[in-house]
Amino acid sequence: MKTLDYIALEEEFGARNYHPIDVVLTRGQGIWVWDVEGTRYMDCLSAYSAVNQGHCHPKIVQTLIDQAQKLALSSRAFRHDQLGLFYKEICELTHSHMVLPMNSGAEAVESCIKAVRKWGYSVKGVPDGKAEIIVCENNFHGRTITIVGFSTEKQYRDGYAPFTPGFKIIPFGDADAFEAAITPHTVAFLVEPIQGEGGIIIPPTGYLRRIRDICNRHNIVLITDEIQTGLGRTGKLLAEEHEGIEADLTLVGKALSGGMYPISAVLSNKEVLGVFQPGDHGSTYGGNPLACAVARTALKVLTEEGMIENAAMLGPYFMQGLSGIKSPYVKEVRGKGLLIGVELHKEAGGARKFCMKLKDRGLLCKETHENVIRFAPPLVIKKDDIDWALEKIEEVLTGK
Repeated sequence: MKTLDYIALEEEFGARNYHPIDVVLTRGQGIWVWDVEGTRYMDCLSAYSAVNQGHCHPKIVQTLIDQAQKLALSSRAFRHDQLGLFYKEICELTHSHMVLPMNSGAEAVESCIKAVRKWGYSVKGVPDGKAEIIVCENNFHGRTITIVGFSTEKQYRDGYAPFTPGFKIIPFGDADAFEAAITPHTVAFLVEPIQGEGGIIIPPTGYLRRIRDICNRHNIVLITDEIQTGLGRTGKLLAEEHEGIEADLTLVGKALSGGMYPISAVLSNKEVLGVFQPGDHGSTYGGNPLACAVARTALKVLTEEGMIENAAMLGPYFMQGLSGIKSPYVKEVRGKGLLIGVELHKEAGGARKFCMKLKDRGLLCKETHENVIRFAPPLVIKKDDIDWALEKIEEVLTGK
Protein backbone atom coordinates (compact mmCIF):
# COMPACT_ATOMS: atom_id res chain seq x y z
CA MET A 1 0.00 0.00 0.00
CA LYS A 2 1.10 3.56 -0.75
CA THR A 3 0.62 6.80 1.19
CA LEU A 4 -2.56 7.73 -0.66
CA ASP A 5 -4.07 4.28 0.02
CA TYR A 6 -3.66 4.69 3.77
CA ILE A 7 -5.05 8.23 3.64
CA ALA A 8 -8.07 6.98 1.69
CA LEU A 9 -8.81 4.40 4.40
CA GLU A 10 -8.71 7.07 7.11
CA GLU A 11 -10.96 9.37 5.12
CA GLU A 12 -13.49 6.62 4.43
CA PHE A 13 -13.76 5.07 7.89
CA GLY A 14 -12.42 7.60 10.43
CA ALA A 15 -14.07 10.48 12.26
CA ARG A 16 -12.65 13.69 10.81
CA ASN A 17 -11.74 15.45 14.02
CA TYR A 18 -8.11 15.98 12.97
CA HIS A 19 -6.43 17.73 10.03
CA PRO A 20 -3.04 15.99 9.88
CA ILE A 21 -0.13 16.69 7.61
CA ASP A 22 -0.38 14.09 4.84
CA VAL A 23 2.49 11.81 5.76
CA VAL A 24 1.88 8.19 6.84
CA LEU A 25 4.49 7.14 9.38
CA THR A 26 5.47 3.56 10.07
CA ARG A 27 8.69 3.66 12.12
CA GLY A 28 10.61 5.93 14.47
CA GLN A 29 14.00 6.04 16.19
CA GLY A 30 15.37 8.94 18.20
CA ILE A 31 14.54 12.20 16.42
CA TRP A 32 13.80 10.46 13.10
CA VAL A 33 10.65 8.88 11.66
CA TRP A 34 10.06 7.06 8.36
CA ASP A 35 6.95 6.90 6.21
CA VAL A 36 5.48 3.83 4.51
CA GLU A 37 7.52 4.54 1.38
CA GLY A 38 10.83 4.75 3.26
CA THR A 39 11.29 8.52 3.31
CA ARG A 40 13.02 9.79 6.46
CA TYR A 41 11.90 12.90 8.37
CA MET A 42 13.15 14.80 11.40
CA ASP A 43 10.35 14.94 13.97
CA CYS A 44 10.11 18.49 15.30
CA LEU A 45 6.79 17.98 17.11
CA SER A 46 7.56 14.98 19.36
CA ALA A 47 3.89 13.96 19.46
CA TYR A 48 3.11 17.28 21.17
CA SER A 49 6.04 16.70 23.58
CA ALA A 50 5.07 13.12 24.48
CA VAL A 51 8.27 11.78 22.89
CA ASN A 52 10.79 13.92 24.77
CA GLN A 53 13.04 10.87 25.20
CA GLY A 54 13.04 10.17 21.47
CA HIS A 55 11.09 7.59 19.50
CA CYS A 56 11.37 4.00 20.73
CA HIS A 57 14.03 4.63 23.36
CA PRO A 58 15.55 1.14 23.76
CA LYS A 59 15.43 1.09 27.57
CA ILE A 60 11.77 2.16 27.64
CA VAL A 61 10.90 -0.36 24.92
CA GLN A 62 12.61 -3.14 26.88
CA THR A 63 10.74 -2.21 30.05
CA LEU A 64 7.47 -2.29 28.12
CA ILE A 65 8.26 -5.77 26.80
CA ASP A 66 9.46 -7.14 30.13
CA GLN A 67 6.51 -5.83 32.14
CA ALA A 68 3.93 -6.85 29.50
CA GLN A 69 5.18 -10.41 29.81
CA LYS A 70 4.72 -10.36 33.60
CA LEU A 71 1.63 -8.32 34.50
CA ALA A 72 -0.08 -5.58 32.49
CA LEU A 73 -3.28 -4.85 34.42
CA SER A 74 -4.64 -5.70 37.86
CA SER A 75 -7.17 -2.89 38.33
CA ARG A 76 -6.98 -0.99 41.60
CA ALA A 77 -8.99 -3.72 43.33
CA PHE A 78 -5.58 -5.22 44.16
CA ARG A 79 -2.10 -3.83 44.79
CA HIS A 80 0.85 -4.46 42.49
CA ASP A 81 4.62 -4.19 42.84
CA GLN A 82 5.18 -1.25 40.45
CA LEU A 83 2.77 1.27 41.95
CA GLY A 84 4.49 2.15 45.22
CA LEU A 85 7.90 2.33 43.52
CA PHE A 86 6.49 4.70 40.89
CA TYR A 87 4.89 6.84 43.62
CA LYS A 88 8.15 7.07 45.58
CA GLU A 89 10.36 7.85 42.62
CA ILE A 90 8.19 10.53 41.02
CA CYS A 91 7.46 12.20 44.35
CA GLU A 92 11.16 12.33 45.26
CA LEU A 93 12.04 13.66 41.80
CA THR A 94 9.40 16.43 41.83
CA HIS A 95 9.33 17.19 45.59
CA SER A 96 5.70 16.10 45.75
CA HIS A 97 4.01 14.47 48.75
CA MET A 98 1.32 12.45 47.03
CA VAL A 99 0.45 11.30 43.53
CA LEU A 100 -2.73 10.24 41.73
CA PRO A 101 -2.05 8.29 38.49
CA MET A 102 -4.42 8.50 35.54
CA ASN A 103 -4.17 7.73 31.81
CA SER A 104 -4.48 10.95 29.80
CA GLY A 105 -3.72 14.59 30.39
CA ALA A 106 -7.40 15.49 30.25
CA GLU A 107 -8.14 12.89 32.92
CA ALA A 108 -5.48 14.45 35.14
CA VAL A 109 -7.14 17.85 34.71
CA GLU A 110 -10.58 16.45 35.49
CA SER A 111 -9.16 14.69 38.56
CA CYS A 112 -7.61 17.87 39.94
CA ILE A 113 -10.87 19.78 39.39
CA LYS A 114 -12.66 17.21 41.53
CA ALA A 115 -9.93 17.33 44.17
CA VAL A 116 -9.80 21.11 44.57
CA ARG A 117 -13.57 21.41 44.69
CA LYS A 118 -13.75 18.80 47.43
CA TRP A 119 -10.88 20.54 49.23
CA GLY A 120 -12.76 23.82 48.95
CA TYR A 121 -15.85 22.38 50.62
CA SER A 122 -14.21 20.16 53.23
CA VAL A 123 -11.16 22.25 54.17
CA LYS A 124 -11.62 25.88 53.12
CA GLY A 125 -15.29 25.97 54.03
CA VAL A 126 -16.77 27.19 50.74
CA PRO A 127 -20.57 26.70 50.69
CA ASP A 128 -21.60 23.53 48.87
CA GLY A 129 -22.00 24.03 45.12
CA LYS A 130 -20.33 27.48 45.10
CA ALA A 131 -16.67 26.63 44.40
CA GLU A 132 -14.97 28.72 41.72
CA ILE A 133 -11.84 27.89 39.74
CA ILE A 134 -10.03 30.66 37.87
CA VAL A 135 -8.50 29.86 34.46
CA CYS A 136 -6.84 31.87 31.69
CA GLU A 137 -7.89 33.04 28.26
CA ASN A 138 -6.27 31.12 25.41
CA ASN A 139 -5.86 28.06 27.64
CA PHE A 140 -5.65 24.48 26.49
CA HIS A 141 -6.18 21.80 29.13
CA GLY A 142 -7.84 19.06 27.07
CA ARG A 143 -11.06 18.28 25.25
CA THR A 144 -13.55 16.80 27.72
CA ILE A 145 -16.91 18.54 28.02
CA THR A 146 -15.96 20.27 31.27
CA ILE A 147 -12.60 21.46 29.95
CA VAL A 148 -13.87 22.85 26.65
CA GLY A 149 -16.52 24.67 28.65
CA PHE A 150 -13.87 27.00 30.06
CA SER A 151 -11.94 27.35 26.80
CA THR A 152 -12.00 30.65 24.93
CA GLU A 153 -11.45 28.95 21.56
CA LYS A 154 -14.80 29.15 19.75
CA GLN A 155 -14.36 25.92 17.81
CA TYR A 156 -13.67 23.92 20.97
CA ARG A 157 -17.02 25.05 22.43
CA ASP A 158 -19.26 25.24 19.38
CA GLY A 159 -22.09 22.71 19.54
CA TYR A 160 -21.27 21.20 22.95
CA ALA A 161 -23.25 23.29 25.46
CA PRO A 162 -24.51 23.23 28.19
CA PHE A 163 -21.21 23.40 30.05
CA THR A 164 -20.10 22.73 33.61
CA PRO A 165 -20.37 25.93 35.70
CA GLY A 166 -17.91 27.20 38.27
CA PHE A 167 -15.10 28.66 36.15
CA LYS A 168 -13.95 32.25 35.78
CA ILE A 169 -11.71 33.31 32.87
CA ILE A 170 -9.05 36.04 33.11
CA PRO A 171 -6.21 37.25 30.82
CA PHE A 172 -3.06 35.11 30.83
CA GLY A 173 0.06 36.68 32.30
CA ASP A 174 -1.85 39.34 34.29
CA ALA A 175 -1.38 38.82 38.03
CA ASP A 176 -3.45 41.90 38.88
CA ALA A 177 -6.41 40.50 36.94
CA PHE A 178 -6.05 37.24 38.85
CA GLU A 179 -6.15 38.93 42.25
CA ALA A 180 -9.11 41.09 41.20
CA ALA A 181 -11.08 37.99 40.18
CA ILE A 182 -10.74 36.26 43.56
CA THR A 183 -13.82 35.88 45.75
CA PRO A 184 -14.40 34.01 49.02
CA HIS A 185 -15.57 31.10 46.85
CA THR A 186 -12.34 30.83 44.85
CA VAL A 187 -10.70 27.46 45.49
CA ALA A 188 -8.02 27.22 42.77
CA PHE A 189 -6.16 28.78 39.89
CA LEU A 190 -5.37 26.51 36.92
CA VAL A 191 -2.59 27.81 34.64
CA GLU A 192 -0.03 26.65 32.08
CA PRO A 193 3.44 28.05 32.82
CA ILE A 194 3.73 28.52 29.04
CA GLN A 195 0.70 28.28 26.78
CA GLY A 196 1.81 25.65 24.29
CA GLU A 197 -1.25 24.94 22.17
CA GLY A 198 -2.13 28.62 22.46
CA GLY A 199 0.93 29.56 20.40
CA ILE A 200 3.95 29.26 22.73
CA ILE A 201 2.85 32.25 24.80
CA ILE A 202 5.31 33.07 27.59
CA PRO A 203 4.10 35.19 30.54
CA PRO A 204 6.11 38.12 31.93
CA THR A 205 9.07 37.29 34.14
CA GLY A 206 7.94 37.02 37.76
CA TYR A 207 4.34 36.18 36.86
CA LEU A 208 4.28 32.75 38.51
CA ARG A 209 6.07 34.09 41.60
CA ARG A 210 3.38 36.75 42.03
CA ILE A 211 0.66 34.16 41.43
CA ARG A 212 2.21 31.90 44.08
CA ASP A 213 2.23 34.76 46.58
CA ILE A 214 -1.38 35.72 45.83
CA CYS A 215 -2.53 32.12 46.22
CA ASN A 216 -0.75 31.90 49.58
CA ARG A 217 -2.38 35.08 50.86
CA HIS A 218 -5.89 34.06 49.77
CA ASN A 219 -5.67 30.34 50.64
CA ILE A 220 -6.10 29.27 46.99
CA VAL A 221 -4.73 26.08 45.44
CA LEU A 222 -2.25 26.78 42.62
CA ILE A 223 -2.43 24.19 39.83
CA THR A 224 0.21 24.21 37.10
CA ASP A 225 -0.62 22.24 33.98
CA GLU A 226 2.79 20.89 32.94
CA ILE A 227 1.43 18.17 30.68
CA GLN A 228 3.23 19.75 27.72
CA THR A 229 5.81 22.01 29.40
CA GLY A 230 6.96 19.50 32.01
CA LEU A 231 9.51 16.70 32.07
CA GLY A 232 12.42 18.53 30.52
CA ARG A 233 10.80 20.29 27.57
CA THR A 234 11.75 23.83 28.68
CA GLY A 235 15.21 22.99 30.01
CA LYS A 236 14.02 22.29 33.55
CA LEU A 237 12.31 19.18 34.88
CA LEU A 238 9.22 21.36 35.39
CA ALA A 239 8.71 24.77 33.80
CA GLU A 240 7.64 26.23 37.16
CA GLU A 241 11.27 25.84 38.28
CA HIS A 242 12.26 28.77 36.05
CA GLU A 243 10.39 30.98 38.53
CA GLY A 244 11.58 29.09 41.61
CA ILE A 245 8.08 28.14 42.76
CA GLU A 246 6.24 24.96 43.67
CA ALA A 247 2.58 24.56 42.82
CA ASP A 248 0.14 22.83 45.17
CA LEU A 249 -0.92 20.54 42.32
CA THR A 250 1.18 19.84 39.23
CA LEU A 251 -0.19 17.92 36.25
CA VAL A 252 2.12 15.78 34.13
CA GLY A 253 1.52 13.35 31.29
CA LYS A 254 2.72 12.96 27.68
CA ALA A 255 6.48 12.38 28.19
CA LEU A 256 5.81 10.59 31.48
CA SER A 257 5.95 7.39 29.42
CA GLY A 258 8.29 8.57 26.66
CA GLY A 259 5.43 8.13 24.22
CA MET A 260 5.23 4.38 24.83
CA TYR A 261 2.02 4.04 26.85
CA PRO A 262 -0.70 6.37 28.19
CA ILE A 263 -0.07 7.59 31.73
CA SER A 264 -0.60 10.92 33.49
CA ALA A 265 -0.37 12.03 37.09
CA VAL A 266 -1.62 14.63 39.52
CA LEU A 267 1.28 15.57 41.81
CA SER A 268 0.14 17.17 45.02
CA ASN A 269 0.68 18.14 48.60
CA LYS A 270 -1.11 15.87 51.07
CA GLU A 271 -3.67 18.50 52.03
CA VAL A 272 -5.39 18.56 48.63
CA LEU A 273 -5.22 14.97 47.40
CA GLY A 274 -5.73 13.86 51.00
CA VAL A 275 -9.42 14.76 50.67
CA PHE A 276 -10.04 11.67 48.53
CA GLN A 277 -11.35 8.63 50.35
CA PRO A 278 -11.83 5.11 48.92
CA GLY A 279 -14.59 5.28 46.29
CA ASP A 280 -14.32 9.04 45.69
CA HIS A 281 -12.36 8.68 42.45
CA GLY A 282 -10.87 5.95 40.32
CA SER A 283 -9.79 4.50 37.00
CA THR A 284 -9.54 0.85 35.95
CA TYR A 285 -6.36 1.49 33.97
CA GLY A 286 -5.03 4.37 36.07
CA GLY A 287 -1.73 3.40 37.68
CA ASN A 288 -1.63 -0.02 36.03
CA PRO A 289 1.58 -2.10 36.28
CA LEU A 290 2.58 -1.60 32.65
CA ALA A 291 2.15 2.17 32.82
CA CYS A 292 4.01 2.50 36.12
CA ALA A 293 6.97 0.38 34.97
CA VAL A 294 7.26 2.32 31.71
CA ALA A 295 7.00 5.67 33.51
CA ARG A 296 9.72 4.71 35.98
CA THR A 297 12.13 3.99 33.13
CA ALA A 298 11.02 7.05 31.14
CA LEU A 299 11.83 9.30 34.10
CA LYS A 300 15.11 7.51 34.70
CA VAL A 301 16.45 7.96 31.17
CA LEU A 302 15.21 11.55 31.06
CA THR A 303 17.26 12.50 34.09
CA GLU A 304 20.24 10.14 33.82
CA GLU A 305 20.99 10.70 30.13
CA GLY A 306 21.21 14.50 30.33
CA MET A 307 18.13 15.24 28.23
CA ILE A 308 16.95 18.13 30.41
CA GLU A 309 20.38 19.76 30.28
CA ASN A 310 20.45 19.22 26.52
CA ALA A 311 17.17 21.11 26.15
CA ALA A 312 18.54 23.95 28.28
CA MET A 313 21.69 24.17 26.14
CA LEU A 314 20.33 23.62 22.62
CA GLY A 315 17.02 25.48 23.01
CA PRO A 316 18.68 28.92 22.99
CA TYR A 317 20.92 27.78 20.11
CA PHE A 318 17.89 26.75 18.06
CA MET A 319 16.09 30.01 18.88
CA GLN A 320 19.13 32.10 17.98
CA GLY A 321 19.34 30.34 14.64
CA LEU A 322 15.66 30.89 13.95
CA SER A 323 15.91 34.55 14.95
CA GLY A 324 18.77 34.99 12.50
CA ILE A 325 16.68 33.96 9.50
CA LYS A 326 15.90 37.04 7.41
CA SER A 327 12.33 36.43 6.34
CA PRO A 328 9.55 38.92 5.58
CA TYR A 329 7.06 36.37 6.91
CA VAL A 330 8.38 36.14 10.48
CA LYS A 331 6.84 38.34 13.15
CA GLU A 332 8.44 36.86 16.28
CA VAL A 333 10.46 33.89 17.55
CA ARG A 334 9.78 32.92 21.16
CA GLY A 335 10.21 29.94 23.42
CA LYS A 336 11.86 28.29 26.39
CA GLY A 337 14.21 25.34 26.05
CA LEU A 338 13.10 23.19 23.12
CA LEU A 339 9.54 24.52 23.08
CA ILE A 340 9.71 27.16 20.36
CA GLY A 341 7.16 29.08 18.32
CA VAL A 342 7.73 31.08 15.15
CA GLU A 343 4.83 33.48 14.71
CA LEU A 344 4.19 34.62 11.16
CA HIS A 345 2.57 37.84 9.98
CA LYS A 346 -1.04 37.34 8.94
CA GLU A 347 -0.07 38.42 5.44
CA ALA A 348 2.01 35.23 5.17
CA GLY A 349 -1.21 33.29 4.63
CA GLY A 350 -1.09 30.94 7.61
CA ALA A 351 1.53 28.61 9.03
CA ARG A 352 0.19 25.36 7.57
CA LYS A 353 1.54 25.91 4.06
CA PHE A 354 5.02 26.42 5.53
CA CYS A 355 4.68 23.17 7.52
CA MET A 356 3.75 21.39 4.28
CA LYS A 357 6.84 22.77 2.53
CA LEU A 358 9.02 21.70 5.46
CA LYS A 359 7.56 18.20 5.21
CA ASP A 360 8.64 18.10 1.58
CA ARG A 361 12.18 18.89 2.76
CA GLY A 362 12.19 16.14 5.40
CA LEU A 363 11.18 18.06 8.53
CA LEU A 364 7.88 17.52 10.36
CA CYS A 365 6.25 20.24 12.45
CA LYS A 366 2.73 21.56 12.91
CA GLU A 367 0.93 24.87 12.93
CA THR A 368 -0.91 26.09 15.99
CA HIS A 369 -3.34 29.00 16.24
CA GLU A 370 -3.15 29.45 12.45
CA ASN A 371 -0.09 31.69 12.30
CA VAL A 372 2.45 29.94 14.57
CA ILE A 373 4.84 27.15 13.59
CA ARG A 374 5.72 25.06 16.63
CA PHE A 375 9.15 23.42 16.89
CA ALA A 376 9.54 20.88 19.69
CA PRO A 377 11.99 18.12 18.73
CA PRO A 378 12.87 15.20 21.03
CA LEU A 379 15.30 16.24 23.75
CA VAL A 380 17.94 13.86 22.38
CA ILE A 381 18.54 16.16 19.40
CA LYS A 382 22.14 17.24 18.71
CA LYS A 383 23.65 20.51 17.53
CA ASP A 384 24.38 19.12 14.06
CA ASP A 385 20.73 18.05 13.76
CA ILE A 386 19.59 21.58 14.61
CA ASP A 387 21.96 23.00 12.01
CA TRP A 388 20.39 20.69 9.41
CA ALA A 389 16.90 21.75 10.50
CA LEU A 390 17.78 25.45 10.39
CA GLU A 391 18.99 25.07 6.82
CA LYS A 392 15.62 23.58 5.77
CA ILE A 393 13.63 26.14 7.75
CA GLU A 394 15.58 29.03 6.21
CA GLU A 395 14.91 27.66 2.72
CA VAL A 396 11.17 27.60 3.38
CA LEU A 397 10.90 30.93 5.24
CA THR A 398 12.95 32.80 2.64
CA GLY A 399 11.41 31.10 -0.39
CA LYS A 400 14.66 29.64 -1.66
